[in-house]
Amino acid sequence: MAVELLKGNVAFAEAAVRAGCEAYFGYPITPQTEALEHMAKRMPELGRVFVQAESEVAAINMVYGAAAAGARVMTSSSSPGVSLMMEGISYIAGSEVPAVVVDVMRGGPGLGNIAPAQCDYLQMVKGGGHGDYRSIVLAPSTVQELIDHTVLAFDLAEAWRTIVVVLADGSLGQMMEGAELPPMRPPRPPSERAAWALTGAIGRPTNLVSSIHLEPSEEEAFNQRLQAKYAAIEAAEVRVEEHLTGDARIAVVAFGTAARLAKTAIAAARDDGLAVGVLRPITLDPFPTAALRALAERVDGLLVVEMNAGQMLQDVQRVVAERVPVRFFGRTGGVMPMPEEIGAAIRELAHEVGAADDAAPWQEVPA
Repeated sequence: MAVELLKGNVAFAEAAVRAGCEAYFGYPITPQTEALEHMAKRMPELGRVFVQAESEVAAINMVYGAAAAGARVMTSSSSPGVSLMMEGISYIAGSEVPAVVVDVMRGGPGLGNIAPAQCDYLQMVKGGGHGDYRSIVLAPSTVQELIDHTVLAFDLAEAWRTIVVVLADGSLGQMMEGAELPPMRPPRPPSERAAWALTGAIGRPTNLVSSIHLEPSEEEAFNQRLQAKYAAIEAAEVRVEEHLTGDARIAVVAFGTAARLAKTAIAAARDDGLAVGVLRPITLDPFPTAALRALAERVDGLLVVEMNAGQMLQDVQRVVAERVPVRFFGRTGGVMPMPEEIGAAIRELAHEVGAADDAAPWQEVPA
């Protein structure tokens, strides 16, 4: 396949088309509207289903219906739009039907703004909707990964009969990078849909897709089965990148765009003699607990960098459990942390834990 210059939103939409997405339901919201626009053109010309719903609430319930019928289905939105989808997402989780949700995050809370942020971490990683459910959450950091993770999301959703979230941010949705699109994978014929799907009961036993368990003991048994499935996902699907952590005395923990910025910052820090690396969770759920815990055993300090007020920070602190100092640097409201600011926070932590003895003198970054 050839490398093309692609905008992130268009790239993940086309990746979904090529992954065999049969139906897309959505509602326009910046900064991901180009994805909906691309689907509005591509899906009908391929004879597939596209509906611009009257709201995000309607869109996610359309996703629920198509998923129950065994279709490869997705939606995409941005932070306040995803908030409106949460009840439907919980119903999808409670019915164990596969679906893909792409969240291109923006500044908040409330209506916020259209600038890039990472402030949906808690909403998407910790469930967001009601009930004891979890989703697989993938966090790309490049347009190529946004493509690859979208394709992967459909496969994981079907393999585990679960929701898979691709959690990006406005900068990744809007930026243009060289990337390769996957080959076209045609949708499966209805005859090849899963045995549990609602495809018509001619020639097979009646199926039922429902999240209703009125007896508490029955609901508890269902929840116990869900938790067992999540444990199996945690054992099989953790994905993490470690960048220059082999000799690191300080490590930055960051995901998505923040991790890209952190890599630029540590390159400058290493030029100044600081041994710094980056641990990047690719799956935010399941979280790379073992890799982070192992890293905490061999470094002198950890710096968590996020485009929010410290949402992943809570998971890092839980895993590290005071093995080493954990510090935080973040920008909120759609303001992106600059590599120079991250570098200053790295140096501050390095001086605090005595890991800067051989480094060049620290130059304060002007406010």
